[in-house]
Amino acid sequence: MLRLGSNLRVACTRALPRNQILRTLATEVHANTKGEPIDKETVRVELPADSFEGYMLDPPELTYDTEKSRLVKMYKDMVTIRRMEMSADGLYKAKKIRGFCHMSTGQEAIAVGIENAITKQDDIITSYRCHGFTYMRGASVKEVMGELMGKRCGVSYGKGGSMHMYGKGFYGGNGIVGAQVPLGTGLAFAHHYRGDKNCCFTLYGDGAANQGQVAESFNMAKLWNLPVVYACENNKYGMGTSIQRSSALTDYYKRGQYIPGLKVNGMNILATYQAAKFAKDWVAQGKGPLVIEFETYRYAGHSMSDPGTSYRTREEVKSVRSKRDPVAHLKQHMIDWGIATEKEVKQFDKDARAYVDSQVKEADAAPAPEAKMDILFEDVYVPGSEIPVLRGRIREDSWSFAKKGFAYR
Repeated sequence: MLRLGSNLRVACTRALPRNQILRTLATEVHANTKGEPIDKETVRVELPADSFEGYMLDPPELTYDTEKSRLVKMYKDMVTIRRMEMSADGLYKAKKIRGFCHMSTGQEAIAVGIENAITKQDDIITSYRCHGFTYMRGASVKEVMGELMGKRCGVSYGKGGSMHMYGKGFYGGNGIVGAQVPLGTGLAFAHHYRGDKNCCFTLYGDGAANQGQVAESFNMAKLWNLPVVYACENNKYGMGTSIQRSSALTDYYKRGQYIPGLKVNGMNILATYQAAKFAKDWVAQGKGPLVIEFETYRYAGHSMSDPGTSYRTREEVKSVRSKRDPVAHLKQHMIDWGIATEKEVKQFDKDARAYVDSQVKEADAAPAPEAKMDILFEDVYVPGSEIPVLRGRIREDSWSFAKKGFAYR
């Protein structure tokens, strides 16, 4: 059995016993988040006053009602994503995952919060840190892990790897920093053109916020009043460069200038969910684009090649993890509010581990793609839209296309 998890993760959790971590959470950072059961199915959530900061808009209501079952599901999803990332960490160290691999450990509340606030008719596009979003958009853990290991069962049939995962309503997974932002703007234009009430959540990091194509996208989206939510996942570091060293203005929610913005505590899923609902309603009402900054933190390095300790201290990571962890935060609130007992929550954790472990085992045993040229040309076109003629190929390449019935000239 593979050892799952990283030295960094172990170092971060060794400092405080688990029960002490939960007590710290309950008494320090999230002490002001309150919950009051309304009935058997509903709980009233009251967020701290500092959950949101608005720019050219009034921020969302701090008090809202939601289903207890939704909170349980959000917890299960966050635990599953974290366990999945921990498994990927171990598989990478075992050299079963190769190449680029970017973890989102610590940032789970954003993917889960957004998905619970939108519909499957809405679109999401993000950067290379996309495993959690892929899972939330409908892929199984087996499909995500299979893709990481280059297996035929992968969500992109083993051809894309960590940075290139897709699904219905999910457009990646994009390897070029910031390149997904104009693409997301185009997806929003499609909704605008069709006249539906759907939108596109276009996510990017603080490192990509300084890209020129982001500013260009803002301009076009505002000109055409597009239903796009630009969501900056500010995890404080672009690779190894802190935001203070790379950005003249670190209030990323104000970067839209003429576009209203909202800053959100991205470590509190109760806040990310409320913010995502607010954003979806905003664009559905025809108010145009919105810029959201999710303040978050990544526990691991930028990628698996980065230990994450040369530009920040271990004490910094330990402090954030012990005081602001989104999974432990929701766990403690569910217990405090009577939504689940501590025994039930422990069972949720065990179930998530068993599910991920079984899915990883299946993915590991799955075959790799066949070593033939045909596979490289699968899924280039939407089925039924393939062109009958391929140009720009030399005659020696004909054998690799002839099996598909293409003509040449």
